[in-house]
Amino acid sequence: MSLRTGLAGLTGPQRFLLAGSFLIPLGSYAVLPFMSVLLHERLGMGLGTVGIVLATASLVQFSGGVVGGAVADRIGLRHTMVLALVIRTAGFAAFLPGLTHTAAAVAALFLVSCGAALYLPANKAYLVHSADASQRPLLLSTSGSALNAGIALGPLAAAPFVLDSSAGLFAAVTALFAAVTAGHALLPAETPAAASGPPAAEPGATEAKTTVPVARRLGDRLLGPGALPFGITVLSLYVFMFFQHYLALYAVPRTSTAYYSLVLALYALLLVVAQPLVSDRVARLPYGHVLRLGFAAMATGMAALALGGHLAILVGSLLICCAETTLFLKNDLEALARSTRSPAVVFGRQRLAAGIGAFLSGTAGGGGYAMAERSGHTGLFWAAVALQCVALPPLLIATLRRTRSAHCARAARHPAATATTGRTGGNNSADTGV
Repeated sequence: MSLRTGLAGLTGPQRFLLAGSFLIPLGSYAVLPFMSVLLHERLGMGLGTVGIVLATASLVQFSGGVVGGAVADRIGLRHTMVLALVIRTAGFAAFLPGLTHTAAAVAALFLVSCGAALYLPANKAYLVHSADASQRPLLLSTSGSALNAGIALGPLAAAPFVLDSSAGLFAAVTALFAAVTAGHALLPAETPAAASGPPAAEPGATEAKTTVPVARRLGDRLLGPGALPFGITVLSLYVFMFFQHYLALYAVPRTSTAYYSLVLALYALLLVVAQPLVSDRVARLPYGHVLRLGFAAMATGMAALALGGHLAILVGSLLICCAETTLFLKNDLEALARSTRSPAVVFGRQRLAAGIGAFLSGTAGGGGYAMAERSGHTGLFWAAVALQCVALPPLLIATLRRTRSAHCARAARHPAATATTGRTGGNNSADTGV
């Protein structure tokens, strides 16, 4: 399917959600990147406390996607999106009293984070619920492009106002979210199957399921066909967030603020344009090929950053952008294709995986970068990340394969366990795609 044909075939609700995928991050990132300034400089919160607050809010936003998927399964996709946007609108409104009251500002931040956790799984699930498998890559990649465009433009649009006209900015963002919420309330309800759970059990399976220990059923879910996309998403975010967190500290002293801004602008432009253009090709490629290409680009980009010059930083950043374009989309598509659960639950789990990866990266990155800085060779930090991009993917795949093989062997000795999922004894090589 060509990009033009695919875009022409979008429904009205899909077009609205794609527009919302731009407007929502545009409004959010007009405010959220400046939270450290508000909390520390205006409200006097210590930097250590600011870090804890922001890290906890990020963890809620990512990991809360699991709750968002479960809520969407319970009350429906449209109702969940509206509820999430009502919470986010209330959060941005609470930033107005938060300009002078620390507790209100922290409460506002967590309301916004909780709303985001609820919204994204339901949003992605609603976007694809009436689409066939061939349309999913274009829809998800276009949504990602719109989101990244909003993220890139939000801080630029807000910068002239965030310090001198903070109240007006927060009021404008609140009004924007109220309008987007009203639009979501007018969307048609999804078909019941869109938010349903897994398919009904085969005849006779229910009785067997009741005899299987809870721990074994949990093992079936954790080690099922969706284990690889979940694990690869954790790993992808883990290595990628080193780049997100520490490129500024590394690049600005070696180049300039203007050059770093140019690199970020080119990165955002490539990401926004390339995602829809390559989505169909990424969807057709075998998972193993995308993993090799994606992590090879990530490793080469990190190694280029280690050289530290102007050209090396530009080329390294654009290579990492290529890895982001392919890996993140393919992980979501694979998670959808391998799961028997509803799309909302699948996307919620993927958000959880992203949160785990980002948290692990944040935990390891600060000390690692400080150690490289003390050595006088900060490029070693990027060389170490590049090495992890090469070594960790095959190690993760081999570990999952061995663990699942052992689990399947145990399931074969207890046939009742297989009846729990009907998929426990699947082909391990098919799961890895390698």
